[in-house]
Amino acid sequence: MALPGASGIKLPPFSLPPPHPLGANPSRSSLCTTNAFLRRRCGAFAAVVRCAKRTGKRRYPSEKKRLDRRHKEQLRQTAPEEGGVAREAGFWRLSKLAVPASEDPGKDFVGVSPPLLQAIAKALKFPVLKEPQFIYTVDVDAKKLLDMEPRTWDFIARLEPKLGAVEYMPDEKVATDLISMLDFHFKGSDDEQGTSYTVNNGSICPPRKKPRVAVVGSGPSGLFASLVLAELGAEVTLLERGQPVEQRGRDIGALAVRRILQSESNFCFGEGGAGTWSDGKLVTRIGRNADGVQAVMKTLVYFGGPPNILVDGRPHLGTDKLVPLLRNFRNHLRELGVAIRFNTRVDDLIVEGGQVKGVVVSDSRLQPCSVDQKLSFDAVVLAVGHSARDTYSMLLRHNVDITPKNFSVGLRIEHPQELINNIQYSELAAEVRRGRGRIPVADYKIVKSIGEGDAKSDTEQVEQNRSCYSFCMCPGGQVVLTSTNSSELCINGMSFSRRASKWANSALVVTVSSHDFKPFQSHGSLAGVEFQREYERRAAIMGGGNFVVPAQCVTDFIGNRLSVTSLPPSSYRLGVNPSKLHELFPPYITEALQQSIIMIDKEMPGFISTEALLHGVETRTSSPLQISRHNDSYESTSLQGLYPIGEGAGYAGGILSAAVDGMYCGFALAKQLSLFTGDIESILGKAQKQTGSVKY
Repeated sequence: MALPGASGIKLPPFSLPPPHPLGANPSRSSLCTTNAFLRRRCGAFAAVVRCAKRTGKRRYPSEKKRLDRRHKEQLRQTAPEEGGVAREAGFWRLSKLAVPASEDPGKDFVGVSPPLLQAIAKALKFPVLKEPQFIYTVDVDAKKLLDMEPRTWDFIARLEPKLGAVEYMPDEKVATDLISMLDFHFKGSDDEQGTSYTVNNGSICPPRKKPRVAVVGSGPSGLFASLVLAELGAEVTLLERGQPVEQRGRDIGALAVRRILQSESNFCFGEGGAGTWSDGKLVTRIGRNADGVQAVMKTLVYFGGPPNILVDGRPHLGTDKLVPLLRNFRNHLRELGVAIRFNTRVDDLIVEGGQVKGVVVSDSRLQPCSVDQKLSFDAVVLAVGHSARDTYSMLLRHNVDITPKNFSVGLRIEHPQELINNIQYSELAAEVRRGRGRIPVADYKIVKSIGEGDAKSDTEQVEQNRSCYSFCMCPGGQVVLTSTNSSELCINGMSFSRRASKWANSALVVTVSSHDFKPFQSHGSLAGVEFQREYERRAAIMGGGNFVVPAQCVTDFIGNRLSVTSLPPSSYRLGVNPSKLHELFPPYITEALQQSIIMIDKEMPGFISTEALLHGVETRTSSPLQISRHNDSYESTSLQGLYPIGEGAGYAGGILSAAVDGMYCGFALAKQLSLFTGDIESILGKAQKQTGSVKY
């Protein structure tokens, strides 16, 4: 805003709040200190408002370049090493600072207003003044807009696509739930003899006996594969080693209160998979607005999920909302004729001539393989979770092609939720109100690269150059036990839908690869699994047994010392034991974690706190292996009739990506079984091709 009558009014300078003890630069997350201070002192900013008219005449580009070089040379000559003064001792003139007229105090105010302060910060690329914002994505109907306001034609005509910001769509993208989509596009009718006629775009498949398909595992991938196959006319049997979600909840309660671990019904095994007793996060990196993802989201709403998950930027369900949703999902599958068998563990495959012909199952409540039962099927969809280690061993006995996969291990950090709210929101933290206010409970997502450029050899590069990131951040949550064996200890985080707990927790994990599994290479393709087990056993010993978790103050972890004073409170209900977590992992993992925590604290001052507590150990971030399969058919490359999908097979990393993988596999298998002849990609778009690293 031009101020033609403004004279040079000098305002008294001020100093920013003292720097963080670790030398952290002000950033977005320091709003609670610096931003509030600036607002209180905005009238005392060390700035001079000058006349906006005297900004220099128009110049040719060549003249501008000469002036630019002259100014840079002048700055160089004033440097202390050249006998001049440091640049921070001089003055910097910032021109053409624009302030919206609706926000400016007006023509009679010549001081430094908060909106002008924002413009100054933007010009200096000084991030301390960034406000928390709600970010929206909207679809604009050009025709309706022109009908309402014809003068917007010029605006529409000038619109151009901009990656990540503006996208042109010839037609409105309106995804529907999977049930409605299947009813509309793939209608079938069954007769009394169990035969089916399938119609697809006018193409009728001849009547035939229903193919029999076993789906092993009732996690997201197994549920959605079962749904698609059953809707398209397959005779589906869903085999789940654990309990229905109601009994599973009681078993988890017994674990949390009486330390009774049911090996087949716990935080990992049972209806809904491991994600049921987690935060119920619905975030993914495969494209939130992709048609396949939207179809899964709409289906979750169809079964009772809250509609707001369709528009929230970081949607989550919470365990309390997942329980009734899974019950509705189960009832719908049974109405379709799906036979759901709980407490049924698959111990082996029936293989004849390189083709899977069925499975061998037993009652998981009894001793392994105590009473075997053989079941015949035309195809087996393997949708187990990443903790089904016995299944991996069984697959190797059949020479199924399995390769180790990168994953991550680390520790889970917990802070008071109020502290995270203050770091992220500043004065807005008061409006969180434990999930009941207009501002959502604060979370964070952090990725750091450690040791870039420091390696002198390939081996050093592998060990030093690693990624450290936050994983499964649970605002308003609690730390829970995810062990499936009493001699091994691993943990995770969970939240209910309201996220009303007074704690915030997140895993801080470091990537590990086959190079790190060399001490366990005698285990072949299961080297990564043995790597996990090694540190889970160490954590169990360090905790002292009985599911007590080893813990350490963050400040002591960085200082490589035992926490000798009392530990801060923890949400973990089975107890914590002061331990030397800095000695749990190999040095390259420990040092990566320590460096990352220090780097995080520079962006989020207060992250390193005496109230922050580290818990060990987090090892099951994703599958430690991948079962090779064909991209288009989803069939195993080494064993016909076997279809590995989801997180346990190494093709997903969360509820959404697993559900999408199961959905596409269901269509691919249905096509091979001649249940329909259409092209699902014309409706849901192309499935992600799994070549190389997997994008979750």
